[in-house]
Amino acid sequence: MDIGTTLLISMFFGSIGVGYFVYGKKQQQLTMMLSGIALCVYPYFISNAYAMVAIGIVLTAVPWTIGT
Repeated sequence: MDIGTTLLISMFFGSIGVGYFVYGKKQQQLTMMLSGIALCVYPYFISNAYAMVAIGIVLTAVPWTIGT
């Protein structure tokens, strides 16, 4: 895929990560905060769009499946 698609995907999951981090900090939930940080950081290391979407979905679901 092209660079625009990967940029859009990384911005989408990064914004979810910021929301998770802010919510986790406010509610003092470590799992939510760590997932938010991971969602903000992982697009720097992944360049494949399909892998980026798969990892983003997994990291988005982690706080709801693990819980606190």
